[in-house]
Amino acid sequence: MSEPIRFYFRGAVHEVQGADTTQTVLQHLREDLHCTGTKEGCAEGDCGACTVVVGSLVDGKVELKAVNSCIQLTPTLDGKALFTVEDLQQPNGDLHPVQQALVECHGSQCGFCTPGFAMSLWGMYLKVEGRTPERKEIDDCLSGNLCRCTGYRPIIDAARRMTELPAVDFDTTGLAEQLQALKRDKLSTYAANGQTFHAPRTLEELAQLRAEHPAATLLAGSTDVGLWITKQMRVLTDIIYLGHVEALKSVTLDAASHDRPMLEIGAGVALDEAYGKLCEYYPAELSELRQRFASLPIRNAGTLGGNVANGSPIGDSMPWMIALGSEVVLHSAAGDRTLPMDAFYLDYMKKDMRPGEFVRAVRVPLPRANVAFRTYKLAKRFDQDISAVCAAYAFELDGGKVVDARICYGGMAGTPKRAAQAEAVLNGRVWSEEALVEAIAALAQDYAPLTDMRASSTYRMRTAQNLLRRFWLETRIDAPLANADVNAFAAA
Repeated sequence: MSEPIRFYFRGAVHEVQGADTTQTVLQHLREDLHCTGTKEGCAEGDCGACTVVVGSLVDGKVELKAVNSCIQLTPTLDGKALFTVEDLQQPNGDLHPVQQALVECHGSQCGFCTPGFAMSLWGMYLKVEGRTPERKEIDDCLSGNLCRCTGYRPIIDAARRMTELPAVDFDTTGLAEQLQALKRDKLSTYAANGQTFHAPRTLEELAQLRAEHPAATLLAGSTDVGLWITKQMRVLTDIIYLGHVEALKSVTLDAASHDRPMLEIGAGVALDEAYGKLCEYYPAELSELRQRFASLPIRNAGTLGGNVANGSPIGDSMPWMIALGSEVVLHSAAGDRTLPMDAFYLDYMKKDMRPGEFVRAVRVPLPRANVAFRTYKLAKRFDQDISAVCAAYAFELDGGKVVDARICYGGMAGTPKRAAQAEAVLNGRVWSEEALVEAIAALAQDYAPLTDMRASSTYRMRTAQNLLRRFWLETRIDAPLANADVNAFAAA
């Protein structure tokens, strides 16, 4: 039996029936609700013109995140709150400080992108609670918003100015009460026009649904599946949504069941939260990658488990997780099955998954004193760009000798792939320039990269080899170089 989609919108509970299960939030706003302040630019989560803020109830408290409405599906709003640029104006007609700051700082020219910028800034305004944000926070906040005519300087000025204006409070307590009333405790199904959208609440419901609907599309953050719909025009008749399964959203420290402590991250944990937790353990190694991984609205929506389950050869999470020796926890009605992550990927977009299985979690080893670990990303832009090459190295060293070398690259093969030949050259050797040169040559035996729009095969191979040299420069026995000496972005 189909249940309506219910979410909090413009001060009341809004119900949706009859809309396609694959209708985007942007389409619902513009075409059904005629809220045209939210713009459509790229329809793939790149430009930020469609940015909205979605509120969810997490442990009884409201969590507000800026996301791209062009790739989020309307049924995913069930039980949540939706805020658009139309919500910013104050009851007395005054502009919100975010809007007023954009006016005062001349942060708008043609105005097309401005509503998206305003919503990203509003998300940060609520987070900083009156504190003037730092430049890095502003850059991260605006990483998913493109401006083609104003330029970013006045918008950055507005991000600082907004906290200097008279503050406007937001009633999170009242919103929490509204969302509590919308909360569902068991599986709900929305159906329309021959399509179904299942939203389980428990791991047991999810496993049963997966067994009953093996061909259904599993939907987490919609940062990939959304493009199947908007760009590839795929028709998805059966969807299982993972966003309400609380058992997939935990981050726990597992120090007992392994020979080394591991951080277990549920498949439903958002990318930004997952990387935030990982950076507590690997601050120097993963902080830059976190900032450069897509944009904040994408990281707010997408999940680490989805990135792993997708299995793209250019996904930025897998190379460093494979290098560290991470594991994938698969689940089905029969229980858990755990695999080393480097054994999970069989071929291009092909994984070792049995019928009825789905990714429940990933397990990442915590730092060890004798392991040197780095990961590097090469792309045409600093922010929000797909890697041409993503490299990761984790070497266990003993007195300058390589005990166990683990090298993995993304963008060099049909899967995220370890460099078996180069690793064999290094294992048991002193970590010297002589060994490095031999390993660099061996990389040509490990990979035969493709040429595509992001990079040529020659560029990929040369830069993969150069990144291994950079790793050596940072970790060599004598006079290792600091990050600032080898990183072009260090000063920024």
